[in-house]
Amino acid sequence: SSDVCSSDLNIAASLMPAKGLTPDFDSFEKFLAGTDCTVIALGDIYGKRGAQAIASLKAGRHVIADKPLCTSLAELEQIESLAREKHLHVGLMLDLRDHANWIALREVVRSGRIGEIQTVCFAGQHPLLRATRPAWYFEPGHHGGTLNDIAIHAVDFIPWLTGLSIERIEAARTWNAKATDTPHFCDCAQLMLRLSNGGGVLGDVSYLAPDACGYGIPNYWRVTLHGTRGMAETSFNASGVTVADDSSKEFATITGTPGRPGGYLDDFLSCLRGESPSGGLDTAACLAASRLALELQAAAE
Repeated sequence: SSDVCSSDLNIAASLMPAKGLTPDFDSFEKFLAGTDCTVIALGDIYGKRGAQAIASLKAGRHVIADKPLCTSLAELEQIESLAREKHLHVGLMLDLRDHANWIALREVVRSGRIGEIQTVCFAGQHPLLRATRPAWYFEPGHHGGTLNDIAIHAVDFIPWLTGLSIERIEAARTWNAKATDTPHFCDCAQLMLRLSNGGGVLGDVSYLAPDACGYGIPNYWRVTLHGTRGMAETSFNASGVTVADDSSKEFATITGTPGRPGGYLDDFLSCLRGESPSGGLDTAACLAASRLALELQAAAE
């Protein structure tokens, strides 16, 4: 069984009936006090999630959330400490690991076909959709930053893809360009990272994708990897993975790798059962990605 909490009555009235849901509580505090459960799932305003996660862990509940988990390093440090001390699990909806193209790309990289990875370039541009996004997105203190919001996917999947850790933040920058009516909202964001083998990462996660095309643009989450013996590339909307090594005269396209819809949830449930998650997304990975995303945001600011 499950209980549902919504502190926003407008959201409750407009969205929940379509999903066959009704709110059991109108505040998180009432929900936490009045519900006997094992796991709490968080999908509130970004700026509220950190405090909710901390309260949930203090109450002895495991936590799973949409990303980002929180909007400050101080919150994350409390979450890390509570999860460790109380032996609780934290899961995040880092679902690019579950996409068929990312799984196929990882198989190419881990096979050694393109050699040791030296450069990773990714484009994670999103549409701003200023007219239809929730108003809180653009209110001070609620969003928490574009790097923390979007780049968390990349800092999660890059080590998973390459087997290399992210050693250092070389540069991070955010600025306001499109949401000019809310100049505090930095809708453009770029970053540079150093990998543990000395290789480099360049990324752009700006809200500059054309609104009408939405998430259907060809370079939505495009990832290009160059190694010492070749290159491989894919994107969210690609038909597969494009690969060429030093002996190739033409590019090959690899398709057919099955995805893992809901894999992030399967991994979380595996952790609850005391098993090693097949996709590798355990509490440590979720918290590591959250920390690096927050450090990127802090570096930009």
